[in-house]
Amino acid sequence: QVQLVESGGGLVQPGGSLRLSCAASGSIGSINVMGWYRQAPGKPRELVTEITSGGSTNSADSVKGRFTISRDNAKNTVYLQMNSLKPEDTAVYYCNADIRPWGRRNQYTYWGQGTQVTVSS
Repeated sequence: QVQLVESGGGLVQPGGSLRLSCAASGSIGSINVMGWYRQAPGKPRELVTEITSGGSTNSADSVKGRFTISRDNAKNTVYLQMNSLKPEDTAVYYCNADIRPWGRRNQYTYWGQGTQVTVSS
């Protein structure tokens, strides 16, 4: 069974920084894209940023220049470094990964449980 476990959320003041981590575990054959989504109250879930196994990234315009995604393929872990945080970044952040389980031919999309990020003074 494959699962994603996130850590690193919390409360931070505007202009501050936080680092989120997400580790994939279980019977993993390969991991393709890993990414972060967020959902604020009353709004749909949206893509924040994503990274391929080769290191190519794609980010929402609202976070470009402030958020950086990286991954450690050896640890099956993806990170989100968030700088210059704004109140509008407040949301539940979800880790997402396209994973091919060991022994399976197809890949599936997995989600973490979510971690709350609150930006407030």
